[in-house]
Amino acid sequence: MAARAKAMQAAGVDVISMSLGEPDMDTPKHVRLAAQEAIDNHWSHYGPVAGIPALREAVANYQNGVAGNAIPWIGDDVLVSAGAKMAIFNAIHAVINPGDEVVIPMPSWVSYSEMVKLAEGVVVPVETDFENRYCLTPEQLRKVLTKKTRMIILCSPNNPTGSIYTAAELDALVQVLRDFPDVFILSDEIYNELVYQSSIIDTHSPITFSHFPDLADRLIIINGVSKAYAMTGYRVGWLMSKNKALVSACIRLQGQMVTCATMIAQKAAEAALAGDQECVASMRNIFASRRRLICDLAADIPGMKFHEPDGAFYLFPDVSAWGTGDEVAERLLEKAHVAVVSGSAFGCPSCIRLSYAISEEQIRNAMARIKALLTNY
Repeated sequence: MAARAKAMQAAGVDVISMSLGEPDMDTPKHVRLAAQEAIDNHWSHYGPVAGIPALREAVANYQNGVAGNAIPWIGDDVLVSAGAKMAIFNAIHAVINPGDEVVIPMPSWVSYSEMVKLAEGVVVPVETDFENRYCLTPEQLRKVLTKKTRMIILCSPNNPTGSIYTAAELDALVQVLRDFPDVFILSDEIYNELVYQSSIIDTHSPITFSHFPDLADRLIIINGVSKAYAMTGYRVGWLMSKNKALVSACIRLQGQMVTCATMIAQKAAEAALAGDQECVASMRNIFASRRRLICDLAADIPGMKFHEPDGAFYLFPDVSAWGTGDEVAERLLEKAHVAVVSGSAFGCPSCIRLSYAISEEQIRNAMARIKALLTNY
């Protein structure tokens, strides 16, 4: 959809794209300066496969400061990768053997399932419900766990729904997982800084799996600087685990594929984590305002069902009143000139994903076009 929107824009069509999952803000100035200084200081050679020590320590310190964290992290627990996507790929390919099952609640980010397939694992999709904010329930989890289950992948805040697991919901899942000690838990926390106060979340830092120290040896945390610091193009992410064998395997795997993340980008990421965090708070406030705006406008479209997102920067409405997500997305692009992503890409064909990582003016214009088309569908 993003590619088609760009092609139409290049042809002179006024297309508003709500399809991309990246902040539209500039990278903070102090981060850009750190990258420039890295160039001037000749950070242009091969570096350690696992990442430069200062950045690994910065990541560990960052995670130690996450609300409710009960696991003491050190630099040796961290593997810096060329983006969080690479970190997820490393973890899946280090853990999953052919035939191993991986539980993935749906809807989910598009790459999880494909990475499991590349590792010759078996995807076990679990369809979540609108009524439960598309969050996995402990009953659903227990039903699909078997002796073949090797991993579960959870993303909170979630892409595409924006939903967040409350402390009680997470605790209920952990109670089930304690009965299956051989199952690794991959916790994708790339949106953890973009959390908004809501009816179920009253803090910008909800409890995560690092709140449960007994899970430390099978917990894999994924994060990066892309979303919180508007650094998608820098390609710096990481995985963290107290399981030394896992981290070692991932380092060996990455060493054969990409050697290391770009050294200049690593120095920029170090500056992002160790520097002033006002830039993160400012971005969060901007997204919170946009979130309020898009929810108010969506609520004014009769028949559109949605939950207010608790995090990330997506609205994921159910559009089944007008057809499938594929049909609605296609018609929105061709007739209303608004690019969105069909929910079928995420395993939920009744929905569409709207990114509000665009200006408020664009949000108003896009939602007006969407309302006009759906009202006369």
